[in-house]
Formats: sequence, C-alpha cells, structure tokens
Amino acid sequence: MDGIADLGGTPGWGPVHPPRRDEPVFEEPWQGRAFALTSLSGRIAFGGVNLDAFRHALERLDRAAYLDDGYYGRWLNGAELMLTDSAVLAPGAIHARARNLRGEHVEEPPIPEPAVPDYAPSAEGSLRSVDTAPAFAVGERVRTKSMSVPGHTRLPGYARGHTGIVEAVQPAFVLPDTNAHFQSENPQYVYSVRFDSRELWGADAEPFAVTAELFENYLETTS
Repeated sequence: MDGIADLGGTPGWGPVHPPRRDEPVFEEPWQGRAFALTSLSGRIAFGGVNLDAFRHALERLDRAAYLDDGYYGRWLNGAELMLTDSAVLAPGAIHARARNLRGEHVEEPPIPEPAVPDYAPSAEGSLRSVDTAPAFAVGERVRTKSMSVPGHTRLPGYARGHTGIVEAVQPAFVLPDTNAHFQSENPQYVYSVRFDSRELWGADAEPFAVTAELFENYLETTS
C-alpha cells in the first residue's frame, strides 16, 4: 500500500549509512524483549507465522508510531495492531494497563472474543512449486505495472511504471499481496530485474544499477 513504510527512493532522508561492523543485535535489553514479544504476538494473532501480515501491520501505522519510537518501538506498535485486529486485545487495552501500572486508576476495556483468521499455510516457509512455466526470460525487457495498491504489496512505489532487464528467474514464492490478507498463497515466480537509476529517478540521478526482486504479477511485457 502507499504509506509511510514505502520510503525507498524517496528524497529528503539524507544518505544511507551502513551499520557498524561491531553493531550488536540489540543495542538495549528491551529491544530483545520487543523482538520476542512481537514474534509471539504474531503467532497468537494469526494462529501461526505470517510475515506478510506483520509487514502489513507495520505499514498501517501512523507517522509517529512508525518513525518516532525507533525500529523496535515500531515492532511493538505493530504487535499491538496485530492483536487488536484479531480481537485478542481490545483497542486501548495496552494504554490503559500502562496507566494503571504507573499508579493511575482507569478502567480497562473488557477482553473481547478473539477472531483469529482461519488460515493456514500449505507448507513451511514461502517457497512453493507451480506447474506453469515462467512468463519472462533472462535478458527480456519488462515493465513494472503502474498501480496503486490499497492493501499490501512488495512492489515499491519508486519502481512502478518503469522498464528494466530480467537478470535471473527465481523459484515461485507465496505472493505477499494476498497472503498478508489471509486470502490465498497464490505462488508466483520471482524475477531479479535490473533498473538504471536514471530510468527510476530521471536524467540527473547518479548513474548506478538497482536490482529488485519482483513477483510475476508486478510485471508486463514492453511494447
């Protein structure tokens, strides 16, 4: 979807800084706990692992919840949204509990009846087999579809409506666009597509190549 999470290629954020070589997995102990809580929350909210639904929760956060609380703060905000979506928690339950833990006396909302999606993966992981042949071949020029997606997608905004070259054909994977909404796995081939930076950002862009991993549904032939 078009939202705060689709930051790739957008101007105004400054240069990208690579992580330090000695960067720890978690800078502070609470971040490790946030990681564990979020992983558990997803399993409770979805009845299993669904990374695409977790990503969709993150991209639906507002600006403050996505940016101001840091990376693992964002995860906690996403965990709360997943749990309220599935009615495991009532809206506002965490805020009320936090106030009570600070010594306030506020009424906490009643525990709702959970509505966990009745959806289970057909196999472990995301790799799948399909009976059809790939629609595109290595070396073929393809164009990404110019589409505004109301739900989840892994087609970044900066790549939509642009032309590139297929560098590799990857195996079929579960399509995030449908899996995130518990609709179907809809497995598709994935293509490594190379774009010229000037194709994506105009003639004044610094010249370099960008390779994106794109699902078959995102691509079309060039005329």
